[in-house]
Amino acid sequence: MLLNMRISQLPSYKVTLSPKEFIVILNLFVMLSKNIHRLIFWLLYLNCFILTTAYAQTFDINNHHKKVSIPFRLVRNMVIIQLQIDNKGPFNFVMDTGVGLMIITDPQLIDSLNIPVKRILKLRGFGENESYEAYASPVLNIGIPGLTSYGVSAAILKKDHFGLSNYAGMPIHGLLGYEFFNNLAVKVNFSDSTITVYRSKDKKKFAKGDKVPITIEDHKPYMEAIVVMPDGSAKKSKLVIDLGAGHPLSLENISDKNELQKKCIRANLGVGFSGPINGFISRVNEIGLGKYKIKNIISSFPQDDSLKNYLSVKRDGNIGIGLLKKFVVVFDYPGNALYLKPGHNFKEPFEQDMSGLEYYADGDGFKRIIISRVEPGSAGDKIGLAKDDEIVSINFKPISKMSLEEVDNLFKSQNDRNLLLEVYHDNRHDMVVMTLKRRI
Repeated sequence: MLLNMRISQLPSYKVTLSPKEFIVILNLFVMLSKNIHRLIFWLLYLNCFILTTAYAQTFDINNHHKKVSIPFRLVRNMVIIQLQIDNKGPFNFVMDTGVGLMIITDPQLIDSLNIPVKRILKLRGFGENESYEAYASPVLNIGIPGLTSYGVSAAILKKDHFGLSNYAGMPIHGLLGYEFFNNLAVKVNFSDSTITVYRSKDKKKFAKGDKVPITIEDHKPYMEAIVVMPDGSAKKSKLVIDLGAGHPLSLENISDKNELQKKCIRANLGVGFSGPINGFISRVNEIGLGKYKIKNIISSFPQDDSLKNYLSVKRDGNIGIGLLKKFVVVFDYPGNALYLKPGHNFKEPFEQDMSGLEYYADGDGFKRIIISRVEPGSAGDKIGLAKDDEIVSINFKPISKMSLEEVDNLFKSQNDRNLLLEVYHDNRHDMVVMTLKRRI
C-alpha cells in the first residue's frame, strides 16, 4: 500500500454477478415463471440480491471488448493512470492493491466536481500522530476507456497530509485500489508501461508464468513466501502484495537486529495516516516467490510498534513495487492467484540511494527540488547539505530540465561517483562536490 496507509472500510461486498448478467437473469426468471406466485417468489429473491450488492464497488469490461489496455506512467515507483470522475478530468491516480477503497487525496476535487459530502470517515494508519478525517462520497462515475464502474465511491481527505504531488513531481489526485482488481484479471507490464485488463474466466489467454496462490483478506492480496535472513535462518512469511508501496520488501516482525546485516541505515520509510514511519533499511539474503529465488534484496524494517494495533489481518510485512517490477505480474483476485513472469530487468541488482538525501518537488510545475532530510554521516551530510536547501543543478544540468526519477537514478548510480551540485542556501549559491557512498 502506498506510503503504508490503512483506512476504515466503507461497506463493500463481493459481486457474484455483473450488472449486465443480472439483467439477463432477471429476464430469464420472468420468462420461466409460469404463474404469478412463482414470479413473485423470484422477484422477492432478486430484490434481496439487489440489496446485497447495492454497495458492491467494482469495474467490468464493456461488452464489445475482450480485453482493455491502459497506459500508465511509472513515477518514483508509483503506477499512475489517468481517469475521469463524473465526466470531468483527466485526473492522475496511483494504482494501489494495498488500499481497500478509492481515496481522493486532493480535497479541492470536492468543489471542482461538485461532490455532495455528508458522512465523515476516520482514517487510521501507521505513524506518530492521531488519525485524520475524510468525507465519504456518493457513488461516482469513474471513467476509464473500455471499462464501466459500478457503485464506486471514495474517501475524500479533508486535508492532503501526504503531499503525493510534491513527491511525484506532478499532480496526483488519489489512489485506486480493491474495486479495480476485485472482478477482473489485471496484468501489469513494466516493460511497455501497460496495464491489460481481462475477464477472469479468460485466464488461459493471459495467465502465462508461474502461478502463485493468494488470498484476499480485508480487500488486500496476501501470499506466503520464504525469506532467508542474513544469519541463514529461513522464515515462512505472510506478505501483502502491495503495488502502491515503493520499496522492494518490508518486514514488520523483526525485533532482533542481529538477524540483519551489520550495515543498516536509519530512514524515514514513508508517511502513514498518522504521521512519519521511522525504521531502518538493510538487506536480506533471499526471498522465494513461487519458483523464483531473488537474492540480496533491500528491505525496510519499520520500528513503530503502534502499526500492529491497526492490522486487521496478521502478517509479517509486504512486497512492494521495487520487487514486483522485476516481473510481468497478473493479479487474478477472482481466481485467488498471482502470475509471475520475469521481466527485462529481472537480473538487475537492487540499489539504494547513495546520497543520504530525501527531497521533494516544489514551485510552479514542480520544477524545484527541496531537501527535506539529510541522513547523518551520509555523503550529503559530509558536504554540509541541510534541510530546506535547494538543489539547483547537477553536473551543470538545471534541475528544471530533469525529472525526479533522473535525480533518483543519479543518486544511486555508482559507488564513489563524484557529482557536482549547485545548491542554494543561506541566500547564496554554492558549488559542491558530493561523492556517492553505498550505505548498504
